[in-house]
Amino acid sequence: MNEKLVELIDKAECCSLLCNRATGHWSLVRFFFQIPLILTSSVMCVLNSFENDGNVMRIPNIVVNGISALLLSMQTNLKVNEKCEAFKSLSHNFLLLAHQLESYGDAEVNRDIINSLVDKYDNLVAQMEWEEIPRRYKLEIKMLWEDEKKHLPLNLNGLSGLITKKRKSGSFKGLAELGNSEV
Repeated sequence: MNEKLVELIDKAECCSLLCNRATGHWSLVRFFFQIPLILTSSVMCVLNSFENDGNVMRIPNIVVNGISALLLSMQTNLKVNEKCEAFKSLSHNFLLLAHQLESYGDAEVNRDIINSLVDKYDNLVAQMEWEEIPRRYKLEIKMLWEDEKKHLPLNLNGLSGLITKKRKSGSFKGLAELGNSEV
């Protein structure tokens, strides 16, 4: 198989897995916002059904409605639902691209096809919100790909500030000697 295709397959699979993990993360965040809303609405429904005098339940209603409005506005400002759907769609599209790349197998692929596939990959990568993916998932997938000796997307290759290996203290030996030398 063409080396460029193998590299693209590795990168597309990596991005698919990364987007899948990000989808799980943002789905959990969405869940944590929705549970209090459901509970407060249910509790207020039950409490309102027992009380005939509307003035007694006025302040609890205001407090619960205020909390609900706060939670909804936080969820909207964080764009939790949009991030869930965007990462889900990107994960699916990266997986489709990886399958398309694998379908070429050992067949001879011309330069135009490779350029078209690279453009498709680049367009998908440009849609990713890398800063919205938790660092732990980036590190986890980077280490997994490095262990397997697979190609990484540029955003995970070390230039992004993701360092997986600690420096040995001896790596600064030359600098220490330089500082002690007389000029």
